[in-house]
Amino acid sequence: MSERHTALRSMHDLGLAAWFGGSLMGALGVNGAAAKISDSTQRLPVASAGWSKWTPVNAAAIGAHLAGAVGELVTESPRMASQSGVARASTIKTALTIGALAVTGYSRLIGMRLEKAGAPPVNGATEPNHQTPARVAASQRQMRMLQWAIPALTGTLVVVTAYMGEQQKPGQVFRGMLGRAGMLMGAPKGMAKIAGMGAGKRQMAMAGR
Repeated sequence: MSERHTALRSMHDLGLAAWFGGSLMGALGVNGAAAKISDSTQRLPVASAGWSKWTPVNAAAIGAHLAGAVGELVTESPRMASQSGVARASTIKTALTIGALAVTGYSRLIGMRLEKAGAPPVNGATEPNHQTPARVAASQRQMRMLQWAIPALTGTLVVVTAYMGEQQKPGQVFRGMLGRAGMLMGAPKGMAKIAGMGAGKRQMAMAGR
């Protein structure tokens, strides 16, 4: 069986790169450019149109990333069992991915709500003004937080992925396997110690009767 998984890694990395880069560019570029439009009633529709154009590409990128991530999880499962630290890093990565998916999905729901709002006067895509309807303003305030949460979570995923790549270096694998072996050898001793403590307490209880 080949030890190369170039297709899976490419799907994983390219999908994550597009997810992170697209969300950051949208927050800075699309929303920032829309705020420069002189007609305040066109700022929100223009930003919404830009995000709608990006949505299918973003969905494809996320799908590619998830497919690559699941494939890597399967192929790397032997290391998770034998190398200390890999399972913990994988758990953190999975939690971050779920969080990023949840925030991205909720952000899209808010975005669709803003698309249906029409063309109210606003200061920017996520900045209402005193003329903005209350419901639209509330959605904009939510979007202002969400637009930065997505690149924060996906950016952290990039860092965790880089860390897990370092774990695959021969020296790290060797030390991790030694660490896991030490943990497995220490487990019976720990159980024996606990059993001994329990026996000692029972003996003391019998002596006190």
